[in-house]
Amino acid sequence: MDVLHFVFGIFGNATALFLFLAPAITFKRIIKSRSTEEFSGIPYVMTLLNCLLSAWYGLPFVSPNNLLVSTINGTGAAIEFVYVVIFLIFAPRKEKAKILGLLTFVLTVFAAVALVSLLALHGNKRKLFCGVAATVFSIIMYASPLSIMRLVIKTKSVEYMPFFLSLFVFLCGTSWFIYGLLGHDPFVAVPNGFGSGLGAMQLILYAIYRNNKGEPKKKVNNDGSMEMMGGTEKDADRDPVKHQLSSTNKQVDEQV
Repeated sequence: MDVLHFVFGIFGNATALFLFLAPAITFKRIIKSRSTEEFSGIPYVMTLLNCLLSAWYGLPFVSPNNLLVSTINGTGAAIEFVYVVIFLIFAPRKEKAKILGLLTFVLTVFAAVALVSLLALHGNKRKLFCGVAATVFSIIMYASPLSIMRLVIKTKSVEYMPFFLSLFVFLCGTSWFIYGLLGHDPFVAVPNGFGSGLGAMQLILYAIYRNNKGEPKKKVNNDGSMEMMGGTEKDADRDPVKHQLSSTNKQVDEQV
């Protein structure tokens, strides 16, 4: 059982690393276009908090035999912090203020949990406190893409829900869910079981709308100005009035 527990821990580390690196494609696009477009920064900030709390929970003086939880989440916290910084650089002013405020909240929560657990709690009480905190914010992290899922359903487009991100949410959640079950650790099993289910839902949405990657959209610059992306569109496609006039002229020509 210990060997199987270790194996799923290693597999969880591997899938989690791919999960953390999957958004690199998205951020390459953000850097290239110098705009965050309609991408949301909330999932990356919440993932940062989850990684910090989970890394803390996995430390030997908090939760014995969970060092694999600490190693991967410590790595993930560093990666997510880089993503958040990039997002803040290219986000519009209003979005930048929102994400910066959320980042401040995240760092405050982590500092509070760490200080309380170190100074006021010991033994099982420390593990319980840190475990509950990590579980709550892990569920929030996994739930943060719900807004993107709603956008997919509304627009019938998967443009802003990257496939590999959804895939590794499912794989990572499933592997850590099994790891938690084998280790009899509900603070690992419960949130990752939730994440596995949400990852499966994202994959189902991707399968439904995979053939629609969205139409060219307007790019919002940091100064608030807008410009069209994908300039090969026809004028009739960009302007509904021109499109209507074009249709009317075509009908007149057919009647003549």
